Amino acid sequence: MHLTTLLALHAGKVITSLSRTLRLGGGTNLPGTVARRIAPNVLHELTQTLPSGVILLSGTNGKTTTARMLAGVLTAAGQQVLHNRAGANLVTGLTATMLNGVSVWGQTRADIGLFETDEAAFPQALAETRPRLVLIHNLFRDQLDRYGEIDTVASKWRTALATLPPTATVLLNADDPAVAYLGTGLAAQVYYYGMHDARHASGSAAHIADSQFCQRCGTRLTYTLAFYAHIGHYACPQCGLARPQPHVVLQRLDLHGTHGSRLLLTYPGGAMELELPLPGLYNALNALAATAAGLRLGVAPATIRTALEQFSAAFGRIERVVTPSGAPMLIALIKNPVGASETIRMLTGDAAQPLYILIAINDRLADGTDVSWLWDADFEPLAGRVARAVVSGTRATDMAVRLKYAGVPPAHIHVAEELPDALNAALAQLPSGASLAILPTYTAMLELRAELARRGWVRPFWEA
Repeated sequence: MHLTTLLALHAGKVITSLSRTLRLGGGTNLPGTVARRIAPNVLHELTQTLPSGVILLSGTNGKTTTARMLAGVLTAAGQQVLHNRAGANLVTGLTATMLNGVSVWGQTRADIGLFETDEAAFPQALAETRPRLVLIHNLFRDQLDRYGEIDTVASKWRTALATLPPTATVLLNADDPAVAYLGTGLAAQVYYYGMHDARHASGSAAHIADSQFCQRCGTRLTYTLAFYAHIGHYACPQCGLARPQPHVVLQRLDLHGTHGSRLLLTYPGGAMELELPLPGLYNALNALAATAAGLRLGVAPATIRTALEQFSAAFGRIERVVTPSGAPMLIALIKNPVGASETIRMLTGDAAQPLYILIAINDRLADGTDVSWLWDADFEPLAGRVARAVVSGTRATDMAVRLKYAGVPPAHIHVAEELPDALNAALAQLPSGASLAILPTYTAMLELRAELARRGWVRPFWEA
């Protein structure tokens, strides 16, 4: 190992220790930033010490939950997994994770690296880590000020994937046209996963479909099944490009409101049923992706089932918190039109009991500074269902107006821009036996968890 790499490693470890000792944060990014200034190649050098290589996972929605699911699967299979569990998914975060995963002399403590990666950081992360398996989950419009349109993102991903050797594996969502097309012409081995349960083909949020046109000839795609947005079974009427046949299939999905779901999955040579302790269609698709990856990595189906049935969500992603007074809260991150729409769909899928919600919208850099996406998200199902809505964050008033236009009576909407005040106001109006649904954007979620940790209700996010 190069001397500069060892210097970078020691510097990163010192900064991590100081950050946590002084309670300045979890040391999930800054150590990586400093280490990369000392040794720009440090991430590549350290990942080469992992005996079983690297798994790289990206996508717009669900990557944190899917990565945690896969980490649980691999751990249950007896692997020592190095994982950027706190969600720091830029190359600085990946570097910080590697720094924490090796000794002061650069000796690895793990068998395999599992890194979720920001969409814009994916090409660089792939170039530096040279993964054995890449999983790409979906591609939706998100933070246009950072990423640009999805065609721009897909083009950069395609260029990066083309550098993978035949020994690498690429696992793609067959139901996302832009993602599925990434597998065309690659030297790497390509496999697909997808869903077949037509009962869920409601066409939910079809107005925010981003990949409506054929990736090959530009003709508008036709759908036989549309699950939500542009996710479904599609074909091009002009050139014949069609959804590839998936190798791992979600054949049947039974949703149980906000409590969980039951899945029937099939794969070459077998099938399995499992009870997933997470609600919503999108979490079932996360479990499908994690299952497909586990199978490609040689994990036994029974081990995958056990791991997923014992899964607990990442912080802020369908996280359940109970206050000292016994009030239950459900925290679900929202950050783009599709994610917000599917979260609302999950909340309103239960029996028609009144909903109590807190929505916190920030427009900081990590959230995306353009919040016009609120008008594309499908908040209309909340009309007639919301008993009390508290809105908070830097764009609280925008959210209040959006709820009004969605049909929520203004008398049911309370604005409290400061998050601690909003939390107090929401809990004060929560009837006995009711649950509070909290829907924050990314930086609002971090603020919320910091406030909950300050109150002693949760652990700090880097320990969650």
